[in-house]
Amino acid sequence: LDDYFLDRDKTPLGEDGKPDFEALEAIDLETLNDHLRRLAAGESVEIPRYDFITGKRQWHEKPLKLSNRSILIMEGIHALNPRLTPGVPDGKKFKIYISCFTSVAMDNFSRIPTTDNRLLRRMIRDNATRGNDALRTLTLWPSVRHGEEKHIFPYQENADVMVNTSLFYELGVIRPIVEPILREIPDTVPEYGEAHRLLEFLDNFVPIAPDEIPLDSVLREFVGGSSFKY
Repeated sequence: LDDYFLDRDKTPLGEDGKPDFEALEAIDLETLNDHLRRLAAGESVEIPRYDFITGKRQWHEKPLKLSNRSILIMEGIHALNPRLTPGVPDGKKFKIYISCFTSVAMDNFSRIPTTDNRLLRRMIRDNATRGNDALRTLTLWPSVRHGEEKHIFPYQENADVMVNTSLFYELGVIRPIVEPILREIPDTVPEYGEAHRLLEFLDNFVPIAPDEIPLDSVLREFVGGSSFKY
């Protein structure tokens, strides 16, 4: 679904007057649903590719066409929202909710927040693929959390199946990758306190080399080196 983002200068504004990248309206719903209709009719469709660096949609010469045995997979934060695909009957959808439900605790009284795990995942992914440094990710994080509360959590019960992608060892793998970019945040910005807290939090974990991780692990989406192409 990210590939159907509107160009960045057309992104709707939130209540704070800033671009709301989490809003359903940040997606080109008209083009998406037109493509779904044409694919269902057996037509060949050129799928866009969104460039997160330039903030503009691109097109490539690899059209998509479905056969009568094809399964179309759609992934994105709005995928469970019925307003995303009003023209597709519910009987044609199998809805999967995939998230990181951290199941590790520091001790009998201190649970590791799922939000910290997801923030660190996002930080290294955005730094590697979206041109965002750690400061930028921390700056956007309140908007992301607001978007989750508004656009994801209300629809999670619509899912036919829920999958937990958290791994017991992943914070040890994330630590040596995310620490250097966290240390780049200067102590002159408001986000420095949160960066310092995260660094102290990560100090509780033994670093694990990424080459120990299977190439088809979901963690490879964030640490790189996956056998899959994203």
